[in-house]
Amino acid sequence: MRKPIVLVLVAGLVAAVAAIGIMPRAPRLTDRSTGDAALAAAVRAAVSDPGGHRGLAVALVEGGRVRTAGLGDRDPDGRPVEPGTAFEIGSVTKVMTGMLLARQAAAGAVRPDDQVGDALPELTGPAREVTLAELASHRSGLPRLAGTSVGDRVGTWWTGITGGNPYAGQDVDWLVDTAGREGPGEGRGKVRYSNLGMALLGQALAARAGTSYPELLDRELLRPLGMAATVVATDATAPPAGHAVGSTAGGRTVDAWVGGGYAAAGVGPWSTAEDLARLVAATLAGTAPGADAATPRFTEDDRTRIGYGWFTTRHGDREIIWHNGATSGFTAYVGFERATGRGVVVLGNTDERVAPIALRLLGVPAQDAGGDSPPLPLWIGGGLALVFTFLGGLSLLATARRATDRLSLVPEVAWAAASLGLAHRLGNWAVIPGWLWPVGVGLTAAGVALAAYRWRGLPWLTGAPWRRLTPAAFSLLFTALAVAVIVS
Repeated sequence: MRKPIVLVLVAGLVAAVAAIGIMPRAPRLTDRSTGDAALAAAVRAAVSDPGGHRGLAVALVEGGRVRTAGLGDRDPDGRPVEPGTAFEIGSVTKVMTGMLLARQAAAGAVRPDDQVGDALPELTGPAREVTLAELASHRSGLPRLAGTSVGDRVGTWWTGITGGNPYAGQDVDWLVDTAGREGPGEGRGKVRYSNLGMALLGQALAARAGTSYPELLDRELLRPLGMAATVVATDATAPPAGHAVGSTAGGRTVDAWVGGGYAAAGVGPWSTAEDLARLVAATLAGTAPGADAATPRFTEDDRTRIGYGWFTTRHGDREIIWHNGATSGFTAYVGFERATGRGVVVLGNTDERVAPIALRLLGVPAQDAGGDSPPLPLWIGGGLALVFTFLGGLSLLATARRATDRLSLVPEVAWAAASLGLAHRLGNWAVIPGWLWPVGVGLTAAGVALAAYRWRGLPWLTGAPWRRLTPAAFSLLFTALAVAVIVS
């Protein structure tokens, strides 16, 4: 009995030590800074916890002056963030789409109460009766996203698990066709956030102007404001040179979001703190094309109103005009306060929220700004890390001790190894210590060693074959799915 115990302990210890070199390491904001040193220091003071952040690009507009800074790293290789580093900006794009509506309405090219179907005649169904103003203010009653079939939901779930691009293949034709199967619903007239609605607005404005959304945005807003570094990436190879690399707060690198249909809602646009500071400063001054979009027109609740894209929210005795953005691996916030003449841009290259940082830079007290909450409850990512790190190894040890044939060992060994990969890829290692993963590796290695020791003394199969083969086949199927998640 002494021999297998020694073998198991040695195997577990060696594997655990070896796994330290590849254990998961969550991003953490480093001490590296570029640009305005005083602003960088103010940002660090506003960051309640550097864990979960990799890099930040920040701009502060105050007294007619724009200051910019970069903090931390723009990618896992440790290259520094600079004020001109491009980030995915996600739904911050929606304020630009709202400004295009205000700009075209002021020029007489469209009317806010025009129906979207007038500009998009190929759009069918009840969605075509929604007005441009309803789309711009999230009062259309349309769902958050188009495509609510089981296949669509499974596809979205899968890309969320694997860190892929959930908008792949969703071009303008797809958007219009799928939107035709959606209806306003009972929520029409109430503020209910809809990516689909804002995407349709952008495509309708572009169609009315006889061009594409990226070209309309560039012509009507970006070029007049000198935002030369802001682009709409139309395919996965199109992000700007030197761009930041996005990841989860747990450290998993994710794909960029690309999909022409949802471009106006925030899929594909990249920008910099410097460029967005131009947008904020000009909107604050009232000189930006379509600056009137920031004027609140409709009420969401007792704290928040909305214009065309721009939200206006009270934080204590402060009133902030703002919008945020979030993709799989980036977060963004732009906002300003008319009373103080101060504006802010904060861009991050993980999914850790940056809105509280921006609000603190605007002077909102910490108790009114909120905390740096993750996009999902902490227990979900932390729970995945713990369960997958230890469950496979514990199960393998138990099975190896009582196994009556070799067939029971094969799927257990495969699943235990796959579980470690799932833990590494899916776990939120910003909230769970990374050294726990090598401990799990050691536990699994001990189970493998015990299974190998017992292998020679066991028959291939005992009992009724179909009763033994069926659960083994299902176990191997789940293992195959786990491997697909890991390698994707």
